[in-house]
Amino acid sequence: MPQHRRALGVVFQDFKLIRRKTALENVAYVLNVAGIPRAEQKRRAYLALRGVGLQHRLGVTPEVLSGGEQQRVAIARAVVNDPELLIADEPTGNLDPVTSWGIIQLLIQINQLGTTVLMATHNQEIVNAMRRRVLALEDGHLARDESAAAYEREY
Repeated sequence: MPQHRRALGVVFQDFKLIRRKTALENVAYVLNVAGIPRAEQKRRAYLALRGVGLQHRLGVTPEVLSGGEQQRVAIARAVVNDPELLIADEPTGNLDPVTSWGIIQLLIQINQLGTTVLMATHNQEIVNAMRRRVLALEDGHLARDESAAAYEREY
């Protein structure tokens, strides 16, 4: 199981950041648990934070960050070990519409770099923006499986 977790990144709606740790420490924590040497942890955490546009907030703890910045730290933490799959559970659920769009753009970029993004959302605008393949669940069962091509033919 630990080996599978290393190929997986998770982004939560409520960020799940460690309050007493800085942005850099929150991102590096995943690498520390994986046994990566300290210098490499710092290097990779910095690069991940730079990738989400937060290289200027390395030493700041979560309570000082805005909700959008906290979510970007959470995304950096989720992608710091270059996962094959990124699972995002309502990643914009606690954010305003403008900040939400920035997070969606970031997830699209991550996907374009080769990471599969699996996202749960109730927001139809987000579904339309990220449309590659949409799985619709109803009462815990698969109700629809649509590819982007099928969606474009329908609409």
